[in-house]
Amino acid sequence: MNIYLYDGTFKSLLDLINKLIELKIKPLDIKDKENFKPNILDNMIELELDMEFDISKIKVSKNIMKTIYYVYLSSDEHKELIIYYFLLNALKYQDKIFTMRNLKCVNSALKLAKRVSNECHKLKGFVRFKEINNHVLYAEIAPDSDVLELLSYHFAKRLANEYWLIKDVKRNMYSIYNTQKYYIVSGKNINLKDIEIKEEEKEVENLWMTFFKTIGIEARKNKRCQMNFMPKKYWKYIIEMEDAYEKGNNR
Repeated sequence: MNIYLYDGTFKSLLDLINKLIELKIKPLDIKDKENFKPNILDNMIELELDMEFDISKIKVSKNIMKTIYYVYLSSDEHKELIIYYFLLNALKYQDKIFTMRNLKCVNSALKLAKRVSNECHKLKGFVRFKEINNHVLYAEIAPDSDVLELLSYHFAKRLANEYWLIKDVKRNMYSIYNTQKYYIVSGKNINLKDIEIKEEEKEVENLWMTFFKTIGIEARKNKRCQMNFMPKKYWKYIIEMEDAYEKGNNR
């Protein structure tokens, strides 16, 4: 099976797809060569790509490009092929593509983009920063989708005058913000010393927990409704839900 490879970056993927469309090649699959494990029957193909490829060469609207980017951030194992067929049709139909849900690639792309958007929106409210060494704010997340870039853009505006770190535990990636700009780097390329939560921060956490428990009305608790707004998969990194998460895992 012919599998076309790219280096895992969004620009590389679009460059490859653009070349495949120009050459009128319909790939059986497209994979990130850094994470793909081929089997003995796979025929891996690497086209010569342009390191300086300009995404603006692809003549589609911002809404189409945003949809493609959000699909790229998803964890779906077929996302590259979905993007290929979505873009192939988008170049022909432009923004009319959003009304063409009868096409499998369009339906899949819009669902994935919405899933990524929804997860990012939830995490904007669920991220819990703690103050660590040298007055730096630190938070951990483990999202299904690769939304670290989107969250970084949000918090660079929300916490513009603070130094902060956000770690994507699942992907071992860090976003580091220095009050001017954020940088996203692999945990393999940085050497962080042990992160210590300040004593004052622990006091604040205890106060927040007391407040959270005090305002809760036992008779009106609705766990199903709570999980709809605050999915259980995020509880591990939410201060007020840490105890509930640990109790659930110890059963």
